Order: sequence, then C-alpha cells, then structure tokens
Amino acid sequence: MSSDNHFQYDAEADKSFAFDDQSIRKGFIRKVYLILMCQLLITFGFVSVFTFSKASQEWVQKNPALFWIALAVLIVTMICMACCESVRRKTPLNFIFLFLFTVAESFLLGMVAGQYQADEVLMAVGITAAVALGLTLFALQTKYDFTMCGGVLVACLVVFIIFGIIAIFIPGKVIGLVYASLGALLFSVYLVYDTQLMLGGNHKYSISPEEYIFAALNLYLDIINIFMYILTIIGLSRN
Repeated sequence: MSSDNHFQYDAEADKSFAFDDQSIRKGFIRKVYLILMCQLLITFGFVSVFTFSKASQEWVQKNPALFWIALAVLIVTMICMACCESVRRKTPLNFIFLFLFTVAESFLLGMVAGQYQADEVLMAVGITAAVALGLTLFALQTKYDFTMCGGVLVACLVVFIIFGIIAIFIPGKVIGLVYASLGALLFSVYLVYDTQLMLGGNHKYSISPEEYIFAALNLYLDIINIFMYILTIIGLSRN
C-alpha cells in the first residue's frame, strides 16, 4: 500500500514539474515575441522616416558623425550583451542595452533604406514579413531538429563572411546578387534554428528562460539581415 502511494506521489510530482516547466517556457516565448515586436516597430519606424522623408536623409548627410556614433553604440552594446551574462540578465540594465542597440541598428538600417526607392523598401518589408512568418510556422511544425545544426551554421557563416570580403574586390551585379541570395538563405535557416532554440520541448538544445533578451536579439538580427539581403536583391535586380 505504501509503495503504491509512493508511486502515485512521484507521478503527480513529475506531472506538476512538467506543467511548471511548460508554463515557464510559454511565458518565456511570449516575452521574447513581445520584445521582438517592439524592436521591429522601432526599426521600421526609422526605416519609414528615412524612406519617405528627404529632409531626414539630407540631415544625416550633413552630420556624418552620427553614423560613427551609431556604429560605435551598436558594436559596444552587442559585445556587452553577447559576452556579459550579467548585462543580459540584470533588469533594467538588459533592457537599456537592448534599447540602445535597437535604436543604433534602426538608425543605420534607416540610412541604408533611404538609398532605395520607397516601393522597393515596401516590397522588401512585405517579403520579409511573409518569409519570417512562414519560417516561424515551419519551425513550430517540422519534425526536423535544427538545433543540432549550430556548428554547421557557424561554419557556413564564416565561409559567407570570407566570400563577402572577396566580393568587395570583385564588384559586379551578378556577384552582388549571389552574395545577397546566399545571405538571405543563410539567415532564413538561422531564423528556424533560433526559433527552435527558444521553443525548447523535444529539441535537443534549448535556450534558458532567463535569456529572453538574448533570444529576442537573435531573432531580431535574423529578421533584419533577411530584410537587408532581400532589399539588396530587389535593388540590384531593378538596376
């Protein structure tokens, strides 16, 4: 009788633990996507201003120091968040660093978007939104575990960076299109990988629920890179 009660107690405890773990993970996912939506709203707000306002483009051209300030803020905040666990996990420090990073990234992306026609930017935004939604649904539904591909993705990223450096010395429309297409493909796979890391569950690897800033940052960079490379493809194909 006592052994049966002990078995029932353990089963209920395991069930309770599993429920708690699942509820924590769901709360973590909601928090990550809420932060991501705020980041994307800020970013595409900047993109809209630079795309539709010629005055803002002229103002930036007259103040080139703003580019270097934004770039410095971007690099410093990214290194701090990537390398310092205390920065990523300590509130409100983590939100301050993420906000500064997002504003700097948004400013730089807005400067880039301002060099394109408004219809090209709108087309790139629409395609990026459709791609991001489709890949997220794929990551949720697929039986393939992309979390085991981290090493392969890093190797592909290194090759991609080396190819980009070589492409600088071999200018041309074709190599530009190839580079942008490979970039869009690579970061599309990264989006699936980072989404599954965040989801946890049956995947081999997962990210800690305490790393919601890091998870949001990963997804944000994936989507922004996809947008940049799609915008490049549209711009080159129209020239």
